[in-house]
Amino acid sequence: MAHHTGIMAAYEEATKGYEEGGIPIGSVIIDQHGVILGRGHNQRIQKSSPTLHAEIAALEDAGRQRAEVYRNSTLYTTLSPCSMCTGAILLYKIPRVIIGENINFKGDEDLLRARGVDTVVVDDKQCKDLMRRFIEERPKEWNEDIGETS
Repeated sequence: MAHHTGIMAAYEEATKGYEEGGIPIGSVIIDQHGVILGRGHNQRIQKSSPTLHAEIAALEDAGRQRAEVYRNSTLYTTLSPCSMCTGAILLYKIPRVIIGENINFKGDEDLLRARGVDTVVVDDKQCKDLMRRFIEERPKEWNEDIGETS
């Protein structure tokens, strides 16, 4: 599978987040040459941050890049990106997003596609299972992360 390496790197990040007591979502940004520019995982719980989602953490880790670097990169994420992360993808004009799964949460994939972003869901079992386990174990933290009240 062409996207296996990127999804597995994102899954490693998600696992780190879970082991730290956080929400198990991971992301990596890979440039056109296959080099990982940035890695990150959701750290909302660990750092008490309202915005430190996995995709934002990966962008932060990648640091300041020339616009053309992001415009020739692919973002991998274990879970469908929320509105905030979708906005960051669109802002930096990242042309491809590969999503591990969208069963546990379907973010703004339709907006990404409508704006011309090549958006692929690979339906990865490990990504689904880890996220499902977290949701079952800690529904309150999950609902907080997605903006739900129950």
